[in-house]
Parts: sequence; structure tokens; C-alpha cells
Amino acid sequence: MQFNLNGSDVEVRSHPMSRLLDVLREELMLTGSKEGCGEGECGACTVLIDGEPVCSCLVPVSQVAGAEVVTIEGLGGKHPLQELFMNEVGAQCGICTPGMIMAALTLPDDPTLDDVKTALAGNLCRCTGYSAIYRAVLKWKKAEVQSGFVDAEVQS
Repeated sequence: MQFNLNGSDVEVRSHPMSRLLDVLREELMLTGSKEGCGEGECGACTVLIDGEPVCSCLVPVSQVAGAEVVTIEGLGGKHPLQELFMNEVGAQCGICTPGMIMAALTLPDDPTLDDVKTALAGNLCRCTGYSAIYRAVLKWKKAEVQSGFVDAEVQS
């Protein structure tokens, strides 16, 4: 079965009903997505499939044939949101962090706090109390919007 993973085409030989999470972690050695609950309730295993956040513990690998899958490793460890999670102490034990970041990537420009809370509602954190996570996401989106305006002014 073939799909695009973090910008590269891959082929896996797993059973079609194997969970995407297991294929990512065990066959492809991408351990950034975590298994928290195995039931799609905690969001620790969130990845993007064709741009949509999905709990990879619920997805049979056969469903990603021909799709584009992005994991936390696909961000290269230098994404501004990853840095803000660290700077704002939004990452403590690290179990929820990859899923939170992947879910946040789907937010529109200039989200409100309520937008952030809604986007991250499927991701549970037992360490931070969420304030630092929300702060990191809002700072990232604000900086992203501001840099977009700067780029537009330069091009004019």
C-alpha cells in the first residue's frame, strides 16, 4: 500500500486493517505520535490526513492509500509552533504535545481563544491546565498573520 508521508512517497506491507498509529510507530519508526487511550478520546496520536486532523489509532492503514499523511516528524522539529510550545511551557510530559500541535495546524488565520479551544477540544492534557498551550497557539497564529502582512507589503 502506498501513500505520501511527510512529503515522501512510502510503501508499507502491513495488514490493511493495521492501525495507522502502529504502522507509523512500528514499521516506519516514527514515534512522535503517541498512544494515549487507543480509543480516539485523547488526541495524542493525531496526524493530518489530507490536511484534516485524525486520531491515527482509529484509522486502518488501508484508508490512507493514496493519501497525504503528515506526522509531527514532518514539521522537522523547527516549526515555530513547536518552539512556542517549549517557550510558553505548553509541553510538559510530552504525551499530548504532538497531537496538540498537529490539531492546531488546521486553525484559520487570526483565531479567537474560543476557536483554539474548539480546535483542540479532542486533545487531552493532564499536565498543563491548557493555558500555556492556548497561549502558545495564539502567539504562533498572531506571528504568522503579522509576518503574512509584512510579506504582502514587501511584494507591493
